Amino acid sequence: MASFSPFRWPRIAFFSVLLVALYAGVNCIDIFHEWSVTADTSAVYPNTYNQPVIRINGMFPGPLINATTNDVVHVNIFNNIDEPLLFTWNGIQQRLNSWQDGVSGTNCPIQPGKNWTYVFQTKDQIGTFTYFPSLNFHKAAGGFGPIRVNNRNVILVPFPKPEAEFDLLIGDWMSDDYRQIRQALQDESVSHVYPGVILMNGKGPYGSQYSTSYESFNVTKGKIYRFRISNVGTVFSFNFRIQKHRMVLVETEGSYTNQIVLDSLDVHVGQSYSVLVTANQDEADYYMVATPKLFNIDNHDSLVAKGILHYENSVLPVQGPIPDGPDPFDVDFSIDQAKSIRWNMSTGAARPNPQGTFNVTNVTLSQTFILHGSRVVINGVPSYVVNNVSYLTPSTPLKLADYFRNGSGIYQLDAFPVHSPNDIASYGVSVVTGVHKGWLEIVFKNDISDEMDSWHLDGFGFYVVGFGEGEWTPESRSTYNLYDPVVRSTVQVYPGRWTAVYVFLDNPGMWNLRSQNLVHWYLGQELYVRVHDPDPNPAKERPPPPNLLLCGMFDDALAPVANAPAPQAGW
Repeated sequence: MASFSPFRWPRIAFFSVLLVALYAGVNCIDIFHEWSVTADTSAVYPNTYNQPVIRINGMFPGPLINATTNDVVHVNIFNNIDEPLLFTWNGIQQRLNSWQDGVSGTNCPIQPGKNWTYVFQTKDQIGTFTYFPSLNFHKAAGGFGPIRVNNRNVILVPFPKPEAEFDLLIGDWMSDDYRQIRQALQDESVSHVYPGVILMNGKGPYGSQYSTSYESFNVTKGKIYRFRISNVGTVFSFNFRIQKHRMVLVETEGSYTNQIVLDSLDVHVGQSYSVLVTANQDEADYYMVATPKLFNIDNHDSLVAKGILHYENSVLPVQGPIPDGPDPFDVDFSIDQAKSIRWNMSTGAARPNPQGTFNVTNVTLSQTFILHGSRVVINGVPSYVVNNVSYLTPSTPLKLADYFRNGSGIYQLDAFPVHSPNDIASYGVSVVTGVHKGWLEIVFKNDISDEMDSWHLDGFGFYVVGFGEGEWTPESRSTYNLYDPVVRSTVQVYPGRWTAVYVFLDNPGMWNLRSQNLVHWYLGQELYVRVHDPDPNPAKERPPPPNLLLCGMFDDALAPVANAPAPQAGW
């Protein structure tokens, strides 16, 4: 890594002063974290298999980031693993500040033995989110943790204050060394990689001979509790339920929802929800269960995640079988539930005005992307593609290339097909234009008949307006819900079906659009949306941070091109 050359520092120092000014007057506090990130088998692992686990300050999962709307979070990360490292903040919108997004297209990695400090603001957000390492299949080894963004005191929460809040990170876990798995993924004969267990907060299933511990939550009869549930896994969607208890859905990824009562909840990879649970049963212990979707768990008991809801004064262990859930292959159940999750139009969230002030009933679309996800083989290597293009990560982050060289030599803007697949599958550095302050419609089409997928867009929340089967056509818009679609950052796409979202591109930056299925993402199912505001005012998009890392074509600290034009299609 090179540092800035001396003649560049005055410009950055000036921008740093402006950055401080931008934060001035905002009702917020600074929150500081210092993380030592390690990967070893010496202390903590979720089951009896000896494999490396990525831990933060010795913890797996990592520590909670507990912030309030508009707070500024500082995370100083010391990379003590033997590979380059980045963290991304799943669902934090990084308003005007994609420099802190922590994916390969925006940041140079933190090299082994080095440290780097992220500084980002939870601007105009509330809700339940997660973080995780974004490079080199690292998420399969852990390193993930919870993020809470709480309401400011002046903003009413649309439900009674719970007795306590619990973070519940659930996800599938592969029982092999992540380095061996990512190597195996290069083998054409390996069509699928299946996890060996589903964990709750990094702990194995209750009662399993292979678990080193299990998760348990203590509650008091008559009290109400908020569970912030996130799918931090790699492959499986899951269905979650609690024996003899119902749940009230109240929030998902920063949006308060209409409150609906559920016996069980489907949570797809990368998604987060908040539910309220009332401890209204006899004082005893009860199963908390998560089972995979689209998978037969017969003879796979380890893929039934089991924790315990423990009542104060309970002397009774869990009784009977685990609670039944929906048929894991019942796609209609899952779709119907997804359609029932609606935006609460009458409540505020990060701001005092109701969420429903921002609605999509009469928007004019500026762009439509139709993105087909599929599995192919390119030059003998298994790959996942978007419109038959598998993303090829350049050594220079796109954001650096965009800022200092207008993308020249790194990517060709708008060479990626946004309406239909190319005839021949290939690799490419996929970067597309998003019209600044325009409305973008994205139709995600899952062309794989036997795999669930989920998609995430950094920098934004999107309105989930439609689910459908078969091929999408413009006439499919007649089925959209434009009145109260929920706003979130990760949405599921069912096998052989499509999901449609609207997004308002008011956040300039270089933004990652990816599959949250880790195998799909690692093998190329992603692209970047470049939202450009030509106004150099740092109030429109923040300048590079003063600690910016350089790599790739900027490793020699070459001077930037001043006042160069924006990239054009075909560069």
